[in-house]
Amino acid sequence: MIKVVKDLSRQISESVISYRRHLHAHPELSFKEFETSAFIKKNLDKWGIQWKAAAGTGVIALITGDIASDNCIALRADMDALPIGETNQHDFISRNKGVMHACGHDAHTASLLGTAYILHQLKSVISGTIKLIFQPAEEILPGGAGIMIEEGVLQDPVPSIIIGQHVAPFVPVGKVAIRKGKFMASMDEIFITISGKGGHAAQPHRNLDPVMMTAQMLVSLQQVVSRMADPAMPSVLSFGKLIANGAINIIPDSVYIEGTFRTMNEEWRDEAHKQIKKIAVSIVEGLGGICKIEINKGYPNLTNEEAATTAVEGYAKEYLGNENVIEPSLWMAAEDFARYSQVIPSCFYLLGTGNEQKNTCISLHSPGFDIDEDALTLSAGLMAHIAIRSLHDLVSQSLPD
Repeated sequence: MIKVVKDLSRQISESVISYRRHLHAHPELSFKEFETSAFIKKNLDKWGIQWKAAAGTGVIALITGDIASDNCIALRADMDALPIGETNQHDFISRNKGVMHACGHDAHTASLLGTAYILHQLKSVISGTIKLIFQPAEEILPGGAGIMIEEGVLQDPVPSIIIGQHVAPFVPVGKVAIRKGKFMASMDEIFITISGKGGHAAQPHRNLDPVMMTAQMLVSLQQVVSRMADPAMPSVLSFGKLIANGAINIIPDSVYIEGTFRTMNEEWRDEAHKQIKKIAVSIVEGLGGICKIEINKGYPNLTNEEAATTAVEGYAKEYLGNENVIEPSLWMAAEDFARYSQVIPSCFYLLGTGNEQKNTCISLHSPGFDIDEDALTLSAGLMAHIAIRSLHDLVSQSLPD
C-alpha cells in the first residue's frame, strides 16, 4: 500500500505545488479567506468529494471508505496569511500588498488538497471516514479552531484522533519532526498604556516621564521569568511594540506597549498573569504614573497525546524511513490546533522545509520566508498514509479477541 500511496503522491505532486503557488500569490487575512475557500471547494467538487462550509470561510470535507466502519479520524490544515509585505522575488509572490503567506499555511492547504485526492482514489481500501478540516484564522484570537469546534466540527461523525502538520524551516527538507507530550506553548496578548505628564525634555522635573517609567517597568517584568518561574518550566515574556510619540525635545504624555507571554503550564500561566499586572502597576504608580494593563488569554499549550503520537511516529517511519523522523525540542510558538488537542487525542508534527542552498531556512513570520517545495512531494502522501493506517489500526483494535 505504501508504494501505491507514493505513486499517487508523485502523480499529484506537480498539482500540489501549483496549488501552493496559487494560494501564495493570493493570500488572505484571517476570517477573510474567501478566494482561498472557493479554491478549495472548486477542487473538492472536481474530485466529487462532499464538503460543507463552517466558521464563515472554513471547509469540512468527508471521504467515506467503501469498507463499512463507524471509525473516523480528522486531518486539519489552516488557511490564513499574515499582514507582512513579501520580499521574495519568484514569479508567484503575493499580489495582495502587505499580505503574505509567511507561516506556510498555503503549503498546509495545498498539501491537504493533495491528501484529499489520494484518499479519494483509495476509497476501496479505506475503512471508515476521514474528515478534512480546512480551518480559517489560525493567526489571530480567538482563532478559527475554537469556532469550528463550537459549530460541531468534531461531531457527526466524532473523530477518534486529529492530525495536523506545520512547515518548519529549521527542519531539513525530507524529514518530519514529531514530539510526544507537551510540544508548543500557550499564548497570551499583553496591552499596556502608561500615562504620565508630558512636556519639554529640558524640564524633566516639571513632567512625569512615562518613557522612563516604561523602561523601569520592562526591566522589572523580566523577573517574572528569571526569578518567579520554575527554571524547569519554559516561559517567555517578550514585548515587540512600543509607541511613545515624543521627540528629541518632547516627553510624551503616554506610552503604549504590546507583548506576549508564553508557557507550558496552565497553573503557572494564571499566576504569571497576576504577577505581570502587579509588577507593572506597582512600578508605574510608584513613579507617579497610571498603568492600564490588559491581558487577553489566548491559545492553550499544545500537547500531543502519547498513544496517538506514538502511532503517527510509527506510520511516518514506515513511509519515510527511521532516519527521516526526528524529535524536535519544545517550541515556544503557539498554535490554535491546541484547541482540538484539548478535546480529542491529537498529533501535530513538523514538516521539514529547510534547505540552505535554496535559502529556505529563513524564519517563519519573516518577509523573506519561503519553503523548499520538494517537501510537497512527500507531505500529501505521508498524511494519506497516516490516515489510512490510523483507520486500519482502529478497526483492528475494535475486533474481538
